[in-house]
Amino acid sequence: MISVEEALAQCLALATPVGTETVSIAEAGARVLAAPVTATRDQPPFSASAMDGYAVRDMEAIPGRRLKVVGEAPAGHHWPGTIGPGEAVRIFTGAPLPAGTDRVVIQEDVERDGDRITLARHLGSGMNVRPSGADFVAGSTISAPRRLSPADVALAAAMNAPRVSVSQRPTVALIATGDELVSPGENPAPDQIIASNTYGLKARIEAEGAIARLLPIARDKRESLKQVFELAEGADLIVTVGGASVGDHDLVADVAEGMGLARSFYKIAMRPGKPLMAGRMGDAALLGLPGNPVSAMVCGELFLVPMLRTMMGLPARARARQTAELAVDLPENGPREHYMRAALSPGPTLPAITPYGSQDSSLLTVLSGASALLVRPVSAPRARAGDKVEYVSLRAMFS
Repeated sequence: MISVEEALAQCLALATPVGTETVSIAEAGARVLAAPVTATRDQPPFSASAMDGYAVRDMEAIPGRRLKVVGEAPAGHHWPGTIGPGEAVRIFTGAPLPAGTDRVVIQEDVERDGDRITLARHLGSGMNVRPSGADFVAGSTISAPRRLSPADVALAAAMNAPRVSVSQRPTVALIATGDELVSPGENPAPDQIIASNTYGLKARIEAEGAIARLLPIARDKRESLKQVFELAEGADLIVTVGGASVGDHDLVADVAEGMGLARSFYKIAMRPGKPLMAGRMGDAALLGLPGNPVSAMVCGELFLVPMLRTMMGLPARARARQTAELAVDLPENGPREHYMRAALSPGPTLPAITPYGSQDSSLLTVLSGASALLVRPVSAPRARAGDKVEYVSLRAMFS
């Protein structure tokens, strides 16, 4: 068995970036930016009013002073004149500041009578002006690579970028294996169960921004498995679930190797998820996940997700770890790194983390309720409530 760290390094080495494409800014949300976006203009491109009110010369913003209103400047319309002494222009938020003015007195601080205004006795100290280029200037950039958040998309649009270069979406072929499986909605025989792993993995793959192809269930026969592997042609990554152990009916590795798989490793020192396999099969990377539902989903989170991110041009690295305070005592850990399903709750300084009582790798109800994977290192000593521990978030999609 190899360590989790070694296994991840080998998985990431298999994850080849899949290329780039150009998309409309309207379609860029959550995509991975492949090339920097450069602003073509300042924002704002002119000094603009930050409030509804009256544009004046700051030297004339004197409590009680009377001024003549000589024009109006709505947003999107520049008042063409130049303000003179004793004059003001009615202005609205976002409108260009008229020539000769450098301050906006908010409308609440003004009393108007026809074309005359009287400034209040107590004026706010703010200038209420957004200077030209206050947000960004021409030539400013959004760096790449990065996953585009909604705020990033808004910023790119403001930079006047109608299209952006993004990483292509990797295509992942998902293969469930086993005579015991039937698809959701079918009527299982007394000795069968409903296939669930590939559906959970499909949702996770798509949430990450990749494309998932759900292939037919491969039965425990070489010919069936070979036929389903052939259906995976064109995928960037093939993910098998089950059949990668050493039982008489676990045929994935043998059949895949007969079809050209160059296996990188098999078995890792991890709970849950010991029977993990990876390699390269033709033009595709292959990741063989365990068949137990929780094992498949946990390994998907720790190995599949980093592989997808690497394939989309993001830095090749493990899922981010965070720190919490243990809420209960835990016994010493054994020879495999343990990823315990756990719940997080608010704490005085750090979150409190509580592992579930049962860590059985078949219990999807526990995984569904978990918000974190508490990481117990190999041979970790007994831990006590209040100790600081590391965890991987199951709720933070961008971590």
